[in-house]
Amino acid sequence: MAATLLRIHPENPPQNRLLQAVEVLRKGGVIIYPTDTIYGLGCDIHNAKAVEKLCRIKGIHPDKANLSFICSDLSHITDYANGITTPVYKVLKKALPGPFTFIFEASPKAPKYGGVKRKTVGIRVPDHSICLGLVRELGNPIVSTSVRDDDELLEYTTDPDLIFEKYRSLVDLVIDGGYGNNIASTVVDCTNEDFDIVRQGAGDIEQYL
Repeated sequence: MAATLLRIHPENPPQNRLLQAVEVLRKGGVIIYPTDTIYGLGCDIHNAKAVEKLCRIKGIHPDKANLSFICSDLSHITDYANGITTPVYKVLKKALPGPFTFIFEASPKAPKYGGVKRKTVGIRVPDHSICLGLVRELGNPIVSTSVRDDDELLEYTTDPDLIFEKYRSLVDLVIDGGYGNNIASTVVDCTNEDFDIVRQGAGDIEQYL
């Protein structure tokens, strides 16, 4: 079945439209949605079949997938991540919501995909009304990975209409929240409390340290 294209206002997303997207997630669907950086592929964190489908679309094996968890605030983070000390938490509080993915040691509650327990988890709280609204309405995080482009110059597709054309037969819903950016989040490794930059992206972590 072909995907639906759902247009949602990026700054003031109507609740009925968010609920339409959440219904797709609850039924095990995979959606494409905007974040504060690039468009993401996402599904319900607790639905292993949906995660497997997302990994197939991305062409990766579930047990090797570096998937991020999109949270709506800091309250969910300690459910899935261990070793968040007070100094680290203070930095997170200043930097989030924002264009960062923070890597932590996975807690025992972190979901197993492909039957493998993860050593680390990537946590995101994007500064974007649509994805924060989706997570709040769903009631738990969304598993997420970036929508990449085949064009070596672009790397990330920013036009939701082009994304829809490319993925309409693969996903269940594409949210059009306007043009996305083409710079991904800054990935910061917090497993040793050192805030090591794994990938420099849209966020500057130095200003929060």
